[in-house]
Amino acid sequence: MTDRTLIVCKSIHHQNTLRVAHAMAEVLACEVSEPEAVPVESVRSISLLGIGSGIYYGRFHQSIRDWMDHLPPAKDSAPAVFLFSTEGLPALWQMGHRPLRGALQRKGYRVIQEFHCAGRDTYGPLWLIGGLNRKRPDEHDLELARQFARNLPSPRSAVR
Repeated sequence: MTDRTLIVCKSIHHQNTLRVAHAMAEVLACEVSEPEAVPVESVRSISLLGIGSGIYYGRFHQSIRDWMDHLPPAKDSAPAVFLFSTEGLPALWQMGHRPLRGALQRKGYRVIQEFHCAGRDTYGPLWLIGGLNRKRPDEHDLELARQFARNLPSPRSAVR
């Protein structure tokens, strides 16, 4: 395993989560890829894995969940994982993270930290009023994402 970091992110409607992913990637000097572009076997060659998405119906995007379902069980060389998300109702972030965190842990992955912030939400009738969190994530949120990334353990120290 190398000291390589990868962020897997799915951002659909307003690119909220992608903006957060890129802010983290600036600090971590890593690439951001969509789950469809990352073979699950490639996680064996990284030491720190970020997984992010908007929260849809209380969960990470289906493509992230499908990708994660195909991850091989963790071995000694499995990467440490951090999760991040944006959502219209950020007070409920833990509910959105819980299913994915649990699935990763059942496979033996170690989720070391989690980040969330508000994101623009125009789902359903919300678009009629301009949505929730119209200007989020804002520069303050992105700076918090950068700070989160700076405080992550180095890939070497994040390993079991």
